[in-house]
Amino acid sequence: MDLSHLGAPIGPMIRVHGGFANRMYRLDTDQGSFAIKELNRVDRRWTCRVEHVFRFERRAFAVGIPMPEPISADHFTLVHRWVEGEKVPEAPVSAAYAFEVGEILARIHALDVEWTNVSIEDPASQDWSELAARATATGQPWADELASHVETFLAIAHFVDSCERPGPIVLTHRDIQPWNLLAREGRPVVLDWELSGMLDLSSELGSTALSLAKGPGLEDIKPAVFRSVLDGYVAGGGALPPPGPSWFVFMIGAWLEHTRWNILRCLAGVEASTGPDLALSHESVRNGVTGLPDLFGRLPELEALLV
Repeated sequence: MDLSHLGAPIGPMIRVHGGFANRMYRLDTDQGSFAIKELNRVDRRWTCRVEHVFRFERRAFAVGIPMPEPISADHFTLVHRWVEGEKVPEAPVSAAYAFEVGEILARIHALDVEWTNVSIEDPASQDWSELAARATATGQPWADELASHVETFLAIAHFVDSCERPGPIVLTHRDIQPWNLLAREGRPVVLDWELSGMLDLSSELGSTALSLAKGPGLEDIKPAVFRSVLDGYVAGGGALPPPGPSWFVFMIGAWLEHTRWNILRCLAGVEASTGPDLALSHESVRNGVTGLPDLFGRLPELEALLV
């Protein structure tokens, strides 16, 4: 990758581990510090519209959305100015932090940015029986658990395909989760915009509010934090869509396909040159085969948060 436009390096580029889809590095130069994201070119789950995302980011940064400054982008690399901040743990955030995230979402949705590529979601994958059989045949450590949940995964796929989305459709970040946020002086900074695109508003709000109101599982959901995201959204000028299962369908569907993608990486058994390390893929699969059935089974409980 050609990074000469960032200045003369004052040290080696350092790998920053933990990315679920791409690989991240830090580069310090005589012009500052930069986050270099090497996009996965081997087996992406989606087509990253780099030029559209970069334009969207530049507009968001220009109006003061708290985020790293976007510097440059091509089909292989995204570059942002490095931002210092505290990682946000996968645990309920404070109500004040959640409220501000809601306000930020309202400001993002109010941006006037041309977006000509409207995402069309592919049908949910139905090959869970085949994947479970392959996992058993190859001795994957999570094979038994996957096999025991095949019918549940098929039911989840049906739900994702059949759930009605009420609209409106908005241009948005699509992935505001704890691992895509920093806390700088206690306030949010939004990272990792490459999944940006059009999405049903209820799905964006439900995914964001739930992710900030819970820990790694679903045993400690804080309704007050969930509601704070929505209160912040309204305070920022947004209007809430009607309640219903659509608030959680995108979160469930995205996790379903993320789990399947990591299953395929684990079945290949090869340490790929881009994307997450193989050990992280195994961890993602274990989280998915246990967490997804639990999440799906609690849909009525989650919908109660909207009342």
